[in-house]
Amino acid sequence: MSFVERSGPFAQQCPNPVKRAIMKQGWYDIAYIHFRYEPEEVQRLLPKGLSVDIHDGSAWVGLIPFSMRGIGIPHLPSIPYLGSFPEVNVRTYVIRDGVPGVWFCSLDVNRVLPTAVARATYGLPYCFGAARHERRGNELHTFVKRRWPRGEASTQIHLEIGEEINHPTPLEVFLSARWGLYSLSRSKHIRYAPVSHPQWSLQRAKIISLQDSLIEAAGFGRPHGDAHVMFSAGVPVRVGIPKIS
Repeated sequence: MSFVERSGPFAQQCPNPVKRAIMKQGWYDIAYIHFRYEPEEVQRLLPKGLSVDIHDGSAWVGLIPFSMRGIGIPHLPSIPYLGSFPEVNVRTYVIRDGVPGVWFCSLDVNRVLPTAVARATYGLPYCFGAARHERRGNELHTFVKRRWPRGEASTQIHLEIGEEINHPTPLEVFLSARWGLYSLSRSKHIRYAPVSHPQWSLQRAKIISLQDSLIEAAGFGRPHGDAHVMFSAGVPVRVGIPKIS
């Protein structure tokens, strides 16, 4: 299978803001830890109809820890307790009919109800277990130990946050500026949900320590080479209605 790399600039700001959101949430203290993969290795894990989105000749797999906060319905108060929790997702980047987006391989949280609801309604592979994510000054500490439903997997991440990125490279925009997500419906049709939020304010970051098995548990080989690492203080987010694409 041949892969074609997209040409031209990537959208650093949301090109089509969500007008009718079904959900609001916030993604805060987020780290982007990405590794290069061969496009063929990523493509084999994608459903038929989705193509791996590549940059600089590579597919990219991300280990993304952050604090989910304030989940709720627009114009109503956020859901107490259940609406805020740490999350670590493993994701990659895909494209369908010229529309790029995120494909989630796993999403680990420490709340049972959001896990069950997201799996049932959005078809997203949420997993439940112990999880912590906190920022201490210029350091970020994350821990996950999965309990259900995919067997044992874990991560321990310790990052140092650095200076602001005033002029993101095309790769840094490619890895962070994503304006929708793909998932499968119960009938195995591909769905697309638009997402909008303010432009990311990015910072450099470096790994102090990383012990991870979430990426391999998602079906990828062990990462090789140096990770590309960034941090953002976060943004409020609006999620649109998922539709069959």
